[in-house]
Amino acid sequence: MLADQPDILFEFCSDADQALKTAAAFQPSVILQDLVMPGIDGLDMVRRFRSVAASASVPVIVLSAREEAVVKAQLFEAGANDYLVKLPDKIELIARIRVHSEAYRRLLERNAAFEALEQSLADLKREREKSERLLLNILPEQIAARLKNSESTIAESFSSVTVLFADLCGFTEFSQHVDAQQLVALLDEIFSAFDRLAHVHGVEKIKTIGDAYMAVAGLPVHRPDHAQAVATMAIGMQEAFRGVMRSRGLSLEVRIGIHSGPVVAGVIGRHKFTYDLWGDTVNIASRMESHGEPSRIHISDSTRTLLDGEFQFADRGEVNIKGKGLMCTAFLLGRI
Repeated sequence: MLADQPDILFEFCSDADQALKTAAAFQPSVILQDLVMPGIDGLDMVRRFRSVAASASVPVIVLSAREEAVVKAQLFEAGANDYLVKLPDKIELIARIRVHSEAYRRLLERNAAFEALEQSLADLKREREKSERLLLNILPEQIAARLKNSESTIAESFSSVTVLFADLCGFTEFSQHVDAQQLVALLDEIFSAFDRLAHVHGVEKIKTIGDAYMAVAGLPVHRPDHAQAVATMAIGMQEAFRGVMRSRGLSLEVRIGIHSGPVVAGVIGRHKFTYDLWGDTVNIASRMESHGEPSRIHISDSTRTLLDGEFQFADRGEVNIKGKGLMCTAFLLGRI
């Protein structure tokens, strides 16, 4: 009946199973089916089309020998889209096929656009989560949150924090005798162990500089036990470092320095953010490390005062600290 319509392609099926298989393979834009068919009721056939993913949304036009309002209502309830008494006028049939086919095409386009949008949103979410993870690897969580809230300048003064510096003794000479991959792998293992300790004790890692490691407690959120947190971490760092050396058969040593006092902290940079500290406290903590001894934790008198009664010390007496003159210092031995 529609053989003279070259832009309309048909596949004819003689039974229900063939129709379902053809719908999956042919991917029709419209399904024409009789109400009365061999082996299956037309109403059940509509239900079967709707139960299969390949034809669940394809428009179904049912052809019947006579107009039956009750049957028509049942067909529409089952999912049929149209009902025609056969033989319908060819012009009307073609028009209805085109209308349903165009509507189905638009539905597919909307679904494809929606799926593409969902995929884009999912990709955007993953990229945002990735960016946030990278940001949290660089900045403390509270500082990252403030930057995300478009706070342009972040700078604060803290009246009492504890700063730690650690340096690998003899590492420069050691690095001249190993290849790049071994060198980086060793530093990664050591500093990753230090990072885990910082996380456990609530200490903020500030940065690494070559083979040196810097951390602080008491900011960006104040805590009264900042000295205790850093001291406990420093003792753990010694143990972790010795473990790495034993496992690798190496004899390097780590030197740690700690000082407590006021600092200024803030974010600098626009494309590569850095959260850093400034002030005399930072300089003295660095001097505690450089004027210390291998495999020992060198602390200032101000840090010792904060730790007194909880930790053991070995007095070092007065030490001539570069840029500061004589200072009373001690070595931290462990908890009481």
